[in-house]
Amino acid sequence: MEKGIVEKAKEWLGSSYDETTRAEVLRLIEGEPALLEDSFYKNLEFGTGGLRGVMGAGTNRMNRYTVGMVTQGLAGYVLKTYPGPHKAAIAYDCRNQSPDFAMITARVLAANGFTVYLYDALRPTPQLSFTVRNLNCHIGVMITASHNPKEYNGYKVYGDDGAQVVAPCDARIIAEVRKITSPAQVLFSGGKGKIVTLGEEMDNLYLDAILSLINLSPEAVRKHRDMKMVYTPLHGTGVRLVPKAFAKMGFTNLLNVPEQDVTDGNFPTVESPNPEDPAALKMAIGKALETGAALVMATDPDGDRVGIAVRNTAGDIQLLNGNQTASLLTFYLLEKWHETKRLQGKEYIVKTIVTSDLLQSVARHYGVECYNVLTGFKYIAEVIRRNEGEKVFICGGEESYGFNVGAYVRDKDAVVTCLLAAEVACWAASRGLTMYDLLKEMYVRFGFFKERMVSRTLKGKDGMQQMVATMNRFRENPPGELLGSPVLLIHDYRKGETVDMISELRYKINLPASDVIQFVCADNTVVTIRPSGTEPKIKYYFGVRTQLDRIEDYDVTDRILEDKLTELNGLFQK
Repeated sequence: MEKGIVEKAKEWLGSSYDETTRAEVLRLIEGEPALLEDSFYKNLEFGTGGLRGVMGAGTNRMNRYTVGMVTQGLAGYVLKTYPGPHKAAIAYDCRNQSPDFAMITARVLAANGFTVYLYDALRPTPQLSFTVRNLNCHIGVMITASHNPKEYNGYKVYGDDGAQVVAPCDARIIAEVRKITSPAQVLFSGGKGKIVTLGEEMDNLYLDAILSLINLSPEAVRKHRDMKMVYTPLHGTGVRLVPKAFAKMGFTNLLNVPEQDVTDGNFPTVESPNPEDPAALKMAIGKALETGAALVMATDPDGDRVGIAVRNTAGDIQLLNGNQTASLLTFYLLEKWHETKRLQGKEYIVKTIVTSDLLQSVARHYGVECYNVLTGFKYIAEVIRRNEGEKVFICGGEESYGFNVGAYVRDKDAVVTCLLAAEVACWAASRGLTMYDLLKEMYVRFGFFKERMVSRTLKGKDGMQQMVATMNRFRENPPGELLGSPVLLIHDYRKGETVDMISELRYKINLPASDVIQFVCADNTVVTIRPSGTEPKIKYYFGVRTQLDRIEDYDVTDRILEDKLTELNGLFQK
Protein backbone atom coordinates (compact mmCIF):
# COMPACT_ATOMS: atom_id res chain seq x y z
CA MET A 1 0.00 0.00 0.00
CA GLU A 2 1.21 3.50 -0.80
CA LYS A 3 2.40 5.26 2.36
CA GLY A 4 0.23 8.32 1.82
CA ILE A 5 -3.01 6.35 1.85
CA VAL A 6 -2.99 5.70 5.61
CA GLU A 7 -2.19 9.35 6.33
CA LYS A 8 -5.01 10.39 4.02
CA ALA A 9 -7.40 8.06 5.83
CA LYS A 10 -6.37 9.37 9.24
CA GLU A 11 -7.53 12.84 8.22
CA TRP A 12 -11.04 11.35 8.25
CA LEU A 13 -10.69 10.66 11.98
CA GLY A 14 -10.84 14.41 12.67
CA SER A 15 -13.68 16.51 14.04
CA SER A 16 -14.92 17.51 10.56
CA TYR A 17 -16.38 14.01 10.19
CA ASP A 18 -19.26 12.41 12.09
CA GLU A 19 -18.84 9.60 14.59
CA THR A 20 -20.17 6.86 12.28
CA THR A 21 -17.71 7.83 9.55
CA ARG A 22 -14.78 7.96 11.97
CA ALA A 23 -15.62 4.50 13.30
CA GLU A 24 -15.81 3.06 9.77
CA VAL A 25 -12.46 4.57 8.77
CA LEU A 26 -10.82 3.28 11.97
CA ARG A 27 -12.13 -0.22 11.22
CA LEU A 28 -10.57 -0.07 7.73
CA ILE A 29 -7.22 1.15 9.09
CA GLU A 30 -7.05 -1.58 11.70
CA GLY A 31 -8.28 -4.59 9.76
CA GLU A 32 -9.17 -4.03 6.09
CA PRO A 33 -6.01 -2.92 4.23
CA ALA A 34 -7.26 -3.79 0.73
CA LEU A 35 -10.57 -2.01 1.27
CA LEU A 36 -8.77 0.92 2.89
CA GLU A 37 -6.57 1.30 -0.19
CA ASP A 38 -9.53 1.20 -2.57
CA SER A 39 -11.45 3.70 -0.41
CA PHE A 40 -8.63 6.25 -0.28
CA TYR A 41 -6.16 5.67 -3.13
CA LYS A 42 -7.76 8.51 -5.10
CA ASN A 43 -10.54 11.05 -4.85
CA LEU A 44 -13.85 9.96 -6.34
CA GLU A 45 -13.65 11.84 -9.59
CA PHE A 46 -16.32 14.32 -10.56
CA GLY A 47 -16.29 13.94 -14.33
CA THR A 48 -18.32 15.06 -17.28
CA GLY A 49 -21.17 12.73 -16.27
CA GLY A 50 -21.14 13.75 -12.61
CA LEU A 51 -20.19 11.46 -9.75
CA ARG A 52 -20.63 7.70 -9.39
CA GLY A 53 -19.08 5.23 -7.00
CA VAL A 54 -19.44 2.69 -4.23
CA MET A 55 -21.10 4.02 -1.06
CA GLY A 56 -18.98 4.14 2.09
CA ALA A 57 -16.38 6.14 3.97
CA GLY A 58 -13.40 7.49 2.07
CA THR A 59 -12.32 9.90 -0.62
CA ASN A 60 -13.05 7.33 -3.34
CA ARG A 61 -16.58 6.66 -2.08
CA MET A 62 -20.05 8.15 -2.28
CA ASN A 63 -20.86 9.65 1.12
CA ARG A 64 -22.30 12.81 2.65
CA TYR A 65 -18.90 14.53 2.50
CA THR A 66 -18.05 13.80 -1.13
CA VAL A 67 -21.63 14.75 -2.08
CA GLY A 68 -21.43 17.94 -0.02
CA MET A 69 -18.11 19.00 -1.51
CA VAL A 70 -19.31 18.38 -5.06
CA THR A 71 -22.45 20.38 -4.37
CA GLN A 72 -20.47 23.29 -2.93
CA GLY A 73 -18.34 23.36 -6.07
CA LEU A 74 -21.45 23.18 -8.25
CA ALA A 75 -22.97 26.08 -6.34
CA GLY A 76 -19.80 28.08 -6.89
CA TYR A 77 -20.01 27.49 -10.63
CA VAL A 78 -23.63 28.66 -10.85
CA LEU A 79 -23.02 31.72 -8.67
CA LYS A 80 -20.14 32.75 -10.93
CA THR A 81 -21.95 31.99 -14.19
CA TYR A 82 -25.54 33.23 -13.79
CA PRO A 83 -27.12 36.31 -12.23
CA GLY A 84 -29.51 35.54 -9.38
CA PRO A 85 -31.89 34.62 -8.00
CA HIS A 86 -30.69 31.06 -8.48
CA LYS A 87 -32.86 27.96 -8.71
CA ALA A 88 -32.17 24.21 -8.68
CA ALA A 89 -34.25 21.04 -8.99
CA ILE A 90 -33.39 17.75 -7.26
CA ALA A 91 -34.77 14.23 -7.63
CA TYR A 92 -33.59 10.83 -6.47
CA ASP A 93 -34.09 7.15 -7.13
CA CYS A 94 -34.62 4.04 -4.98
CA ARG A 95 -31.04 3.39 -3.97
CA ASN A 96 -29.84 3.15 -0.42
CA GLN A 97 -28.95 6.62 0.88
CA SER A 98 -30.48 8.37 -2.17
CA PRO A 99 -32.97 10.40 -0.05
CA ASP A 100 -30.14 11.40 2.32
CA PHE A 101 -27.83 12.46 -0.50
CA ALA A 102 -30.68 14.43 -2.11
CA MET A 103 -31.38 16.26 1.15
CA ILE A 104 -27.68 17.06 1.66
CA THR A 105 -27.56 18.44 -1.87
CA ALA A 106 -30.67 20.53 -1.27
CA ARG A 107 -29.38 21.93 2.03
CA VAL A 108 -25.98 22.90 0.63
CA LEU A 109 -27.58 24.67 -2.35
CA ALA A 110 -30.11 26.38 -0.09
CA ALA A 111 -27.31 27.53 2.22
CA ASN A 112 -25.69 29.08 -0.86
CA GLY A 113 -28.84 31.10 -1.53
CA PHE A 114 -30.61 28.85 -4.06
CA THR A 115 -34.33 28.21 -4.16
CA VAL A 116 -34.34 24.42 -4.29
CA TYR A 117 -37.19 22.32 -5.71
CA LEU A 118 -36.93 18.88 -4.10
CA TYR A 119 -39.28 15.99 -4.87
CA ASP A 120 -41.24 14.50 -1.99
CA ALA A 121 -40.33 10.93 -2.98
CA LEU A 122 -38.41 9.05 -5.64
CA ARG A 123 -38.93 10.13 -9.26
CA PRO A 124 -37.39 9.04 -12.61
CA THR A 125 -34.49 10.85 -14.22
CA PRO A 126 -36.50 12.09 -17.24
CA GLN A 127 -38.91 13.87 -14.90
CA LEU A 128 -35.96 15.70 -13.32
CA SER A 129 -34.88 16.83 -16.79
CA PHE A 130 -38.42 18.04 -17.51
CA THR A 131 -38.60 19.84 -14.16
CA VAL A 132 -35.41 21.82 -14.73
CA ARG A 133 -36.86 23.24 -17.94
CA ASN A 134 -40.40 23.68 -16.66
CA LEU A 135 -39.34 25.63 -13.55
CA ASN A 136 -36.56 27.57 -15.32
CA CYS A 137 -33.85 26.24 -13.03
CA HIS A 138 -30.18 26.93 -13.55
CA ILE A 139 -29.22 23.38 -12.64
CA GLY A 140 -30.67 20.01 -11.71
CA VAL A 141 -29.25 17.12 -9.72
CA MET A 142 -30.38 13.50 -9.97
CA ILE A 143 -29.18 11.17 -7.23
CA THR A 144 -28.80 7.81 -8.95
CA ALA A 145 -26.28 5.24 -10.10
CA SER A 146 -28.63 4.15 -12.87
CA HIS A 147 -28.30 0.37 -13.38
CA ASN A 148 -25.07 -0.16 -11.43
CA PRO A 149 -24.94 -2.83 -8.68
CA LYS A 150 -26.60 -2.11 -5.32
CA GLU A 151 -23.41 -0.91 -3.58
CA TYR A 152 -23.21 2.10 -5.94
CA ASN A 153 -24.80 5.52 -5.95
CA GLY A 154 -24.27 8.58 -8.10
CA TYR A 155 -24.86 12.26 -8.76
CA LYS A 156 -25.87 13.48 -12.22
CA VAL A 157 -25.75 17.20 -13.01
CA TYR A 158 -28.13 18.85 -15.47
CA GLY A 159 -27.80 22.28 -17.06
CA ASP A 160 -30.49 24.89 -17.55
CA ASP A 161 -31.68 23.15 -20.73
CA GLY A 162 -32.50 19.99 -18.80
CA ALA A 163 -29.60 18.05 -20.31
CA GLN A 164 -26.50 16.64 -18.66
CA VAL A 165 -23.74 19.19 -18.98
CA VAL A 166 -21.27 19.13 -21.88
CA ALA A 167 -18.27 21.24 -22.88
CA PRO A 168 -17.36 23.89 -21.98
CA CYS A 169 -19.66 23.94 -18.92
CA ASP A 170 -18.49 20.52 -17.71
CA ALA A 171 -14.86 21.64 -17.46
CA ARG A 172 -15.87 24.82 -15.62
CA ILE A 173 -17.92 22.85 -13.09
CA ILE A 174 -15.07 20.37 -12.60
CA ALA A 175 -12.67 23.27 -11.96
CA GLU A 176 -14.94 24.68 -9.25
CA VAL A 177 -15.47 21.27 -7.67
CA ARG A 178 -11.70 20.71 -7.44
CA LYS A 179 -11.38 23.89 -5.40
CA ILE A 180 -13.36 22.25 -2.60
CA THR A 181 -10.82 20.05 -0.85
CA SER A 182 -12.30 19.76 2.64
CA PRO A 183 -15.75 19.45 4.23
CA ALA A 184 -14.83 22.58 6.19
CA GLN A 185 -15.40 24.57 2.97
CA VAL A 186 -18.98 23.29 2.61
CA LEU A 187 -22.05 25.19 3.80
CA PHE A 188 -23.97 22.20 5.16
CA SER A 189 -26.62 24.31 6.90
CA GLY A 190 -28.50 27.56 6.44
CA GLY A 191 -30.97 28.75 3.83
CA LYS A 192 -34.05 28.18 5.97
CA GLY A 193 -37.26 28.23 3.92
CA LYS A 194 -35.43 27.92 0.60
CA ILE A 195 -36.39 24.26 -0.05
CA VAL A 196 -39.72 23.81 -1.90
CA THR A 197 -41.34 20.37 -2.01
CA LEU A 198 -42.59 19.04 -5.36
CA GLY A 199 -45.24 16.35 -5.73
CA GLU A 200 -48.13 15.09 -7.84
CA GLU A 201 -48.80 18.41 -9.59
CA MET A 202 -45.45 18.10 -11.39
CA ASP A 203 -46.14 14.44 -12.21
CA ASN A 204 -49.24 15.48 -14.14
CA LEU A 205 -47.45 18.23 -16.03
CA TYR A 206 -44.73 15.82 -17.08
CA LEU A 207 -47.14 13.05 -18.13
CA ASP A 208 -49.35 15.42 -20.10
CA ALA A 209 -46.28 16.71 -21.96
CA ILE A 210 -44.93 13.32 -23.02
CA LEU A 211 -48.40 11.96 -23.88
CA SER A 212 -48.83 14.86 -26.32
CA LEU A 213 -45.88 13.47 -28.34
CA ILE A 214 -47.30 10.01 -29.03
CA ASN A 215 -50.66 8.23 -29.55
CA LEU A 216 -50.21 8.57 -33.32
CA SER A 217 -52.49 5.56 -33.91
CA PRO A 218 -55.42 6.33 -31.60
CA GLU A 219 -57.80 3.89 -33.32
CA ALA A 220 -55.34 1.01 -32.93
CA VAL A 221 -54.76 1.91 -29.27
CA ARG A 222 -58.50 2.05 -28.59
CA LYS A 223 -59.08 -1.27 -30.35
CA HIS A 224 -56.31 -3.05 -28.43
CA ARG A 225 -56.38 -1.10 -25.16
CA ASP A 226 -57.03 -4.34 -23.26
CA MET A 227 -53.95 -6.07 -24.72
CA LYS A 228 -52.14 -7.85 -21.92
CA MET A 229 -48.77 -6.26 -21.15
CA VAL A 230 -46.39 -6.85 -18.25
CA TYR A 231 -44.43 -4.04 -16.64
CA THR A 232 -41.80 -4.13 -13.87
CA PRO A 233 -39.87 -1.19 -12.37
CA LEU A 234 -37.18 -3.55 -10.97
CA HIS A 235 -37.73 -1.99 -7.52
CA GLY A 236 -37.13 1.50 -8.93
CA THR A 237 -38.74 4.82 -9.76
CA GLY A 238 -40.89 3.66 -12.65
CA VAL A 239 -43.47 2.28 -10.21
CA ARG A 240 -44.70 5.81 -9.50
CA LEU A 241 -45.38 6.92 -13.06
CA VAL A 242 -45.46 4.16 -15.67
CA PRO A 243 -48.75 2.54 -14.53
CA LYS A 244 -50.30 6.00 -14.16
CA ALA A 245 -49.14 6.94 -17.67
CA PHE A 246 -50.67 3.77 -19.16
CA ALA A 247 -53.98 4.51 -17.46
CA LYS A 248 -53.92 8.09 -18.79
CA MET A 249 -53.38 6.77 -22.32
CA GLY A 250 -56.35 4.43 -21.98
CA PHE A 251 -54.71 1.03 -21.50
CA THR A 252 -56.66 -1.25 -19.19
CA ASN A 253 -54.66 -4.46 -18.84
CA LEU A 254 -51.17 -3.57 -17.61
CA LEU A 255 -49.99 -6.45 -15.42
CA ASN A 256 -47.38 -6.07 -12.71
CA VAL A 257 -44.83 -8.19 -10.87
CA PRO A 258 -45.80 -7.45 -7.23
CA GLU A 259 -42.45 -8.50 -5.73
CA GLN A 260 -40.64 -5.98 -7.96
CA ASP A 261 -43.04 -3.10 -7.29
CA VAL A 262 -41.45 -2.88 -3.83
CA THR A 263 -39.04 0.05 -3.65
CA ASP A 264 -35.76 -1.42 -2.42
CA GLY A 265 -32.18 -0.31 -3.05
CA ASN A 266 -30.95 -3.84 -2.36
CA PHE A 267 -32.79 -5.10 -5.48
CA PRO A 268 -33.66 -8.41 -3.76
CA THR A 269 -35.22 -10.17 -6.77
CA VAL A 270 -32.43 -9.55 -9.30
CA GLU A 271 -28.69 -9.97 -9.38
CA SER A 272 -28.43 -6.70 -11.30
CA PRO A 273 -31.18 -4.11 -11.95
CA ASN A 274 -29.96 -3.65 -15.51
CA PRO A 275 -32.59 -4.14 -18.25
CA GLU A 276 -29.76 -5.06 -20.63
CA ASP A 277 -29.32 -8.23 -18.55
CA PRO A 278 -31.82 -10.92 -19.65
CA ALA A 279 -31.94 -12.23 -16.08
CA ALA A 280 -33.44 -8.93 -14.90
CA LEU A 281 -36.56 -9.64 -16.98
CA LYS A 282 -36.95 -13.23 -15.84
CA MET A 283 -39.83 -12.67 -13.43
CA ALA A 284 -41.68 -10.37 -15.83
CA ILE A 285 -41.30 -12.90 -18.65
CA GLY A 286 -42.60 -15.59 -16.33
CA LYS A 287 -45.66 -13.43 -15.72
CA ALA A 288 -46.14 -12.98 -19.47
CA LEU A 289 -45.92 -16.73 -20.09
CA GLU A 290 -48.41 -17.34 -17.30
CA THR A 291 -50.92 -14.77 -18.55
CA GLY A 292 -50.40 -14.81 -22.32
CA ALA A 293 -49.19 -11.19 -22.41
CA ALA A 294 -47.90 -9.83 -25.72
CA LEU A 295 -45.33 -7.36 -24.40
CA VAL A 296 -42.89 -7.19 -21.47
CA MET A 297 -41.22 -3.97 -20.25
CA ALA A 298 -38.65 -3.49 -17.47
CA THR A 299 -37.23 -0.10 -16.50
CA ASP A 300 -33.99 0.48 -14.62
CA PRO A 301 -33.86 2.05 -11.12
CA ASP A 302 -33.91 5.69 -12.26
CA GLY A 303 -36.44 5.09 -15.03
CA ASP A 304 -34.45 6.28 -18.02
CA ARG A 305 -33.83 2.96 -19.82
CA VAL A 306 -36.13 0.08 -20.67
CA GLY A 307 -35.70 -3.54 -21.66
CA ILE A 308 -38.40 -5.06 -23.86
CA ALA A 309 -39.50 -8.58 -24.77
CA VAL A 310 -42.17 -9.47 -27.35
CA ARG A 311 -43.85 -12.50 -28.82
CA ASN A 312 -42.02 -13.88 -31.84
CA THR A 313 -43.59 -15.55 -34.88
CA ALA A 314 -43.82 -18.89 -33.06
CA GLY A 315 -45.51 -17.25 -30.08
CA ASP A 316 -42.49 -17.53 -27.78
CA ILE A 317 -41.13 -14.62 -25.74
CA GLN A 318 -38.24 -12.94 -27.56
CA LEU A 319 -35.95 -10.35 -25.96
CA LEU A 320 -35.18 -7.27 -28.05
CA ASN A 321 -31.82 -5.57 -27.71
CA GLY A 322 -31.43 -1.81 -27.54
CA ASN A 323 -30.68 -1.48 -31.23
CA GLN A 324 -33.80 -3.41 -32.21
CA THR A 325 -36.02 -1.41 -29.88
CA ALA A 326 -34.65 1.94 -31.06
CA SER A 327 -35.00 0.87 -34.71
CA LEU A 328 -38.60 -0.30 -34.29
CA LEU A 329 -39.69 2.84 -32.46
CA THR A 330 -37.89 5.13 -34.92
CA PHE A 331 -39.45 3.33 -37.88
CA TYR A 332 -42.92 3.65 -36.37
CA LEU A 333 -42.54 7.37 -35.63
CA LEU A 334 -41.19 8.20 -39.08
CA GLU A 335 -43.84 6.07 -40.80
CA LYS A 336 -46.64 7.82 -38.89
CA TRP A 337 -45.14 11.27 -39.46
CA HIS A 338 -44.90 10.44 -43.16
CA GLU A 339 -48.43 9.04 -43.26
CA THR A 340 -49.88 12.16 -41.62
CA LYS A 341 -47.79 14.48 -43.85
CA ARG A 342 -45.94 16.00 -40.90
CA LEU A 343 -42.52 15.62 -42.54
CA GLN A 344 -41.62 19.03 -43.95
CA GLY A 345 -37.87 18.61 -44.56
CA LYS A 346 -36.66 20.07 -41.26
CA GLU A 347 -36.98 16.93 -39.14
CA TYR A 348 -34.11 14.88 -37.76
CA ILE A 349 -33.22 11.97 -35.49
CA VAL A 350 -30.05 11.38 -33.49
CA LYS A 351 -28.15 8.21 -32.66
CA THR A 352 -24.79 7.44 -31.11
CA ILE A 353 -21.78 6.12 -33.02
CA VAL A 354 -22.14 2.67 -31.42
CA THR A 355 -25.85 2.39 -32.24
CA SER A 356 -27.10 0.40 -35.23
CA ASP A 357 -26.83 2.06 -38.63
CA LEU A 358 -30.30 0.63 -39.28
CA LEU A 359 -31.63 3.87 -37.78
CA GLN A 360 -29.70 5.82 -40.39
CA SER A 361 -31.05 3.59 -43.15
CA VAL A 362 -34.62 4.15 -41.96
CA ALA A 363 -34.11 7.92 -41.70
CA ARG A 364 -32.63 8.07 -45.19
CA HIS A 365 -35.69 6.30 -46.60
CA TYR A 366 -38.01 8.98 -45.21
CA GLY A 367 -35.76 11.90 -46.11
CA VAL A 368 -35.06 12.65 -42.45
CA GLU A 369 -31.63 13.84 -41.34
CA CYS A 370 -29.70 11.54 -38.98
CA TYR A 371 -26.99 12.85 -36.66
CA ASN A 372 -24.27 10.56 -35.28
CA VAL A 373 -22.87 11.61 -31.89
CA LEU A 374 -20.58 10.26 -29.20
CA THR A 375 -21.86 7.71 -26.71
CA GLY A 376 -24.04 9.33 -24.06
CA PHE A 377 -27.48 10.88 -24.30
CA LYS A 378 -26.07 14.27 -23.34
CA TYR A 379 -24.65 14.49 -26.86
CA ILE A 380 -28.08 13.80 -28.33
CA ALA A 381 -29.42 16.59 -26.12
CA GLU A 382 -26.64 18.89 -27.33
CA VAL A 383 -27.83 18.46 -30.92
CA ILE A 384 -31.39 19.28 -29.83
CA ARG A 385 -30.20 22.48 -28.17
CA ARG A 386 -28.12 23.46 -31.18
CA ASN A 387 -31.04 23.00 -33.57
CA GLU A 388 -33.71 24.54 -31.35
CA GLY A 389 -36.05 26.82 -33.28
CA GLU A 390 -34.62 25.76 -36.65
CA LYS A 391 -35.18 22.02 -36.99
CA VAL A 392 -37.60 19.50 -35.49
CA PHE A 393 -36.32 16.68 -33.30
CA ILE A 394 -38.41 13.53 -33.66
CA CYS A 395 -36.50 10.98 -31.59
CA GLY A 396 -33.10 9.75 -30.49
CA GLY A 397 -31.76 6.40 -29.39
CA GLU A 398 -28.71 4.50 -28.26
CA GLU A 399 -27.88 0.81 -28.18
CA SER A 400 -27.71 0.77 -24.38
CA TYR A 401 -31.52 0.73 -24.15
CA GLY A 402 -32.02 4.51 -24.04
CA PHE A 403 -34.61 6.28 -26.19
CA ASN A 404 -36.56 9.53 -26.18
CA VAL A 405 -39.27 11.28 -28.18
CA GLY A 406 -39.52 15.04 -28.64
CA ALA A 407 -37.79 17.84 -26.77
CA TYR A 408 -39.66 18.19 -23.48
CA VAL A 409 -37.12 15.87 -21.85
CA ARG A 410 -33.42 16.16 -22.69
CA ASP A 411 -32.34 12.70 -21.58
CA LYS A 412 -33.36 9.09 -22.00
CA ASP A 413 -36.98 8.53 -21.03
CA ALA A 414 -38.17 5.04 -20.19
CA VAL A 415 -41.68 6.28 -19.35
CA VAL A 416 -42.45 7.57 -22.85
CA THR A 417 -40.55 4.62 -24.34
CA CYS A 418 -42.81 2.12 -22.56
CA LEU A 419 -45.89 3.98 -23.81
CA LEU A 420 -44.57 4.12 -27.36
CA ALA A 421 -43.66 0.42 -27.34
CA ALA A 422 -47.23 -0.40 -26.28
CA GLU A 423 -48.56 1.82 -29.06
CA VAL A 424 -46.38 0.05 -31.63
CA ALA A 425 -47.64 -3.30 -30.36
CA CYS A 426 -51.23 -2.11 -30.89
CA TRP A 427 -50.41 -0.77 -34.37
CA ALA A 428 -48.77 -4.07 -35.32
CA ALA A 429 -51.74 -6.03 -33.93
CA SER A 430 -54.13 -3.93 -36.02
CA ARG A 431 -52.21 -5.22 -39.06
CA GLY A 432 -52.30 -8.81 -37.82
CA LEU A 433 -48.62 -8.72 -36.82
CA THR A 434 -46.46 -8.95 -33.72
CA MET A 435 -43.70 -6.46 -33.02
CA TYR A 436 -41.22 -9.17 -34.00
CA ASP A 437 -42.96 -9.56 -37.37
CA LEU A 438 -42.59 -5.82 -37.78
CA LEU A 439 -38.86 -6.08 -37.13
CA LYS A 440 -38.50 -8.68 -39.88
CA GLU A 441 -40.39 -6.43 -42.29
CA MET A 442 -37.91 -3.68 -41.48
CA TYR A 443 -34.96 -5.95 -42.27
CA VAL A 444 -36.38 -6.69 -45.71
CA ARG A 445 -37.04 -3.01 -46.44
CA PHE A 446 -33.93 -1.41 -44.97
CA GLY A 447 -31.31 -4.18 -44.63
CA PHE A 448 -30.61 -6.85 -42.04
CA PHE A 449 -28.43 -5.26 -39.36
CA LYS A 450 -27.28 -7.33 -36.38
CA GLU A 451 -25.17 -6.20 -33.45
CA ARG A 452 -23.63 -7.47 -30.26
CA MET A 453 -21.97 -5.66 -27.36
CA VAL A 454 -19.47 -7.52 -25.18
CA SER A 455 -17.91 -5.98 -22.08
CA ARG A 456 -14.97 -7.02 -19.90
CA THR A 457 -15.00 -5.96 -16.26
CA LEU A 458 -11.64 -4.68 -15.01
CA LYS A 459 -11.99 -3.43 -11.44
CA GLY A 460 -9.68 -1.38 -9.28
CA LYS A 461 -6.36 0.32 -9.97
CA ASP A 462 -4.97 -2.57 -12.05
CA GLY A 463 -8.15 -2.69 -14.12
CA MET A 464 -7.79 0.96 -15.12
CA GLN A 465 -4.23 0.29 -16.25
CA GLN A 466 -5.35 -2.71 -18.31
CA MET A 467 -7.98 -0.60 -20.07
CA VAL A 468 -5.40 2.03 -20.99
CA ALA A 469 -3.05 -0.68 -22.30
CA THR A 470 -5.82 -2.27 -24.38
CA MET A 471 -6.76 1.01 -26.06
CA ASN A 472 -3.10 1.81 -26.76
CA ARG A 473 -2.58 -1.63 -28.31
CA PHE A 474 -5.39 -1.18 -30.83
CA ARG A 475 -4.21 2.31 -31.72
CA GLU A 476 -0.63 1.25 -32.25
CA ASN A 477 -1.41 -2.06 -34.00
CA PRO A 478 -4.82 -1.79 -35.72
CA PRO A 479 -6.11 -4.85 -37.60
CA GLY A 480 -5.64 -4.84 -41.38
CA GLU A 481 -8.65 -7.08 -41.94
CA LEU A 482 -11.49 -8.69 -40.01
CA LEU A 483 -12.78 -12.13 -41.03
CA GLY A 484 -11.29 -11.70 -44.48
CA SER A 485 -12.70 -8.23 -45.14
CA PRO A 486 -10.14 -5.40 -45.31
CA VAL A 487 -10.42 -2.53 -42.86
CA LEU A 488 -11.13 0.56 -44.97
CA LEU A 489 -11.61 3.25 -42.31
CA ILE A 490 -10.26 3.79 -38.82
CA HIS A 491 -12.10 6.41 -36.78
CA ASP A 492 -10.02 7.49 -33.79
CA TYR A 493 -12.24 9.77 -31.73
CA ARG A 494 -9.48 10.59 -29.24
CA LYS A 495 -7.26 11.95 -31.99
CA GLY A 496 -10.30 13.40 -33.76
CA GLU A 497 -9.42 11.93 -37.15
CA THR A 498 -10.44 9.29 -39.66
CA VAL A 499 -7.79 7.43 -41.63
CA ASP A 500 -8.74 6.06 -45.06
CA MET A 501 -6.61 2.92 -45.28
CA ILE A 502 -6.77 2.82 -49.10
CA SER A 503 -5.85 6.41 -49.97
CA GLU A 504 -4.04 7.05 -46.65
CA LEU A 505 -5.87 10.38 -46.47
CA ARG A 506 -6.86 11.73 -43.06
CA TYR A 507 -10.09 13.53 -42.26
CA LYS A 508 -11.07 15.55 -39.21
CA ILE A 509 -13.88 14.24 -36.99
CA ASN A 510 -16.07 17.12 -35.85
CA LEU A 511 -16.92 15.66 -32.45
CA PRO A 512 -15.40 16.19 -29.00
CA ALA A 513 -12.38 14.04 -28.17
CA SER A 514 -13.33 10.69 -26.65
CA ASP A 515 -11.38 7.50 -25.99
CA VAL A 516 -13.07 5.48 -28.76
CA ILE A 517 -11.64 3.69 -31.77
CA GLN A 518 -13.74 2.23 -34.58
CA PHE A 519 -12.85 -0.04 -37.51
CA VAL A 520 -15.05 -0.14 -40.62
CA CYS A 521 -14.55 -2.97 -43.14
CA ALA A 522 -15.31 -3.28 -46.85
CA ASP A 523 -18.29 -5.57 -46.12
CA ASN A 524 -19.74 -2.98 -43.68
CA THR A 525 -18.62 -4.88 -40.60
CA VAL A 526 -18.05 -2.32 -37.82
CA VAL A 527 -16.11 -2.86 -34.59
CA THR A 528 -15.95 -0.15 -31.92
CA ILE A 529 -13.92 -0.26 -28.71
CA ARG A 530 -14.16 2.09 -25.75
CA PRO A 531 -13.81 2.16 -21.95
CA SER A 532 -17.13 2.67 -20.18
CA GLY A 533 -17.65 6.11 -18.73
CA THR A 534 -19.72 4.83 -15.80
CA GLU A 535 -18.44 1.35 -14.94
CA PRO A 536 -15.04 -0.39 -14.65
CA LYS A 537 -15.47 -2.04 -18.04
CA ILE A 538 -14.06 -1.97 -21.54
CA LYS A 539 -16.73 -2.41 -24.19
CA TYR A 540 -16.60 -3.99 -27.65
CA TYR A 541 -19.40 -3.26 -30.13
CA PHE A 542 -19.69 -5.58 -33.15
CA GLY A 543 -21.99 -4.83 -36.07
CA VAL A 544 -22.62 -6.82 -39.25
CA ARG A 545 -25.17 -6.53 -42.04
CA THR A 546 -26.47 -8.12 -45.19
CA GLN A 547 -29.48 -8.00 -47.49
CA LEU A 548 -32.62 -9.96 -46.60
CA ASP A 549 -34.72 -10.50 -49.72
CA ARG A 550 -37.55 -12.51 -48.18
CA ILE A 551 -38.92 -12.89 -44.66
CA GLU A 552 -38.83 -16.64 -45.26
CA ASP A 553 -35.01 -16.44 -45.33
CA TYR A 554 -34.84 -14.72 -41.94
CA ASP A 555 -33.82 -17.70 -39.78
CA VAL A 556 -30.99 -18.84 -42.07
CA THR A 557 -29.67 -15.30 -42.50
CA ASP A 558 -29.92 -14.61 -38.79
CA ARG A 559 -27.77 -17.66 -38.01
CA ILE A 560 -25.13 -16.59 -40.55
CA LEU A 561 -24.88 -13.13 -38.99
CA GLU A 562 -24.88 -14.57 -35.47
CA ASP A 563 -21.95 -16.85 -36.35
CA LYS A 564 -20.08 -13.89 -37.76
CA LEU A 565 -20.58 -11.91 -34.55
CA THR A 566 -19.29 -14.87 -32.54
CA GLU A 567 -16.16 -15.05 -34.70
CA LEU A 568 -15.55 -11.33 -34.30
CA ASN A 569 -15.85 -11.58 -30.55
CA GLY A 570 -13.33 -14.42 -30.57
CA LEU A 571 -10.83 -12.29 -32.48
CA PHE A 572 -10.97 -9.44 -29.96
CA GLN A 573 -10.95 -11.53 -26.79
CA LYS A 574 -7.65 -13.26 -27.55
